[in-house]
Amino acid sequence: MLLLGVLTAAPAQAAVVSPAPQEADATGGIGLRLLDAPTEAADDARARLYIVDHLAPGTHIERRIEVSNATDSAETVALYAAGASIDDGTFVGTSGKTANELSSWTTVTPARSDIPAGETLIATVDIDVAIDAAPGERYGVVWAEVRSDQRDDRRGVVQVSRVGIRLYVSVGPGGAPAPDFTIASLIAKRSSQGQPAVSAVVHNTGGRALDMSGTLQLSDGPGALSAGPFPAELGRTLAIGDTQTVTVTLDAAVPDGPWDAHLKLRSGRIEREAEATITFPRPGGLAAPVAIAEPDNRSWLGLVAAVGLVLLVLVALAVVVIRRRRCLTRNLM
Repeated sequence: MLLLGVLTAAPAQAAVVSPAPQEADATGGIGLRLLDAPTEAADDARARLYIVDHLAPGTHIERRIEVSNATDSAETVALYAAGASIDDGTFVGTSGKTANELSSWTTVTPARSDIPAGETLIATVDIDVAIDAAPGERYGVVWAEVRSDQRDDRRGVVQVSRVGIRLYVSVGPGGAPAPDFTIASLIAKRSSQGQPAVSAVVHNTGGRALDMSGTLQLSDGPGALSAGPFPAELGRTLAIGDTQTVTVTLDAAVPDGPWDAHLKLRSGRIEREAEATITFPRPGGLAAPVAIAEPDNRSWLGLVAAVGLVLLVLVALAVVVIRRRRCLTRNLM
């Protein structure tokens, strides 16, 4: 069994707060949750789930995590850091203790502990960025690992269960690189069993990796029907400069359309919206990509600018009228 859990961190000098507990391991095994999160990330759901930070070379941060044992027996848990990468839209922790630069900066204390059934352990994750570290974003994972005592003498098999915490650490001077993304198109499709879905083509245009989530709302369908919101598929991680599809699976009863589709996607504090008119194809079909019409905030900015221009004109006219009245008053006197 391989589970990749999540947690969070903050800049070295930042104050930390206690976020709401994360879900325990649904398998009833070993689970992890965050005990510290940066106060400035109170409104950033992603930063309260993962160790996401921007650090200068030579910086040290420390974060506490809780390891829980939801099994019915005591477990010996090993805690360690390993490398990770983003591969085709998936955050992948390396097998075993394979290291990379970020994991070489990361220490977990204690490294091993016996946790009784139903009990928890508080552990500390320390990250010491090398003083000569080059700028760029690194990825890693902190693993909590349990190895079974049951061995098959004929095959030498050992069962290994792991649950982990993702690390996204950007290194460089000044502030963190700005995250951003665009939504290029929407694609309506149906599986061979008739299940409708909508895929969005998303491009990471910012300076940080992104973890996508969001919802799709359908309106103005056949007979003025509306449907949703439907949750977007989780687990898509976009590397810097990467383009991936994020899929929203809909209820099988949703008719073909046409529909006005309104998609909201987010990663941390960044949220983007897209709108398009779509029609679902027959079972097993894939509709042509539909270019999106992003709800354009610039139209609002244009309206505000236009209103501001009108106000300026009115003020100018008022000034002219006042001056003329003053001149007329003087002439009458």
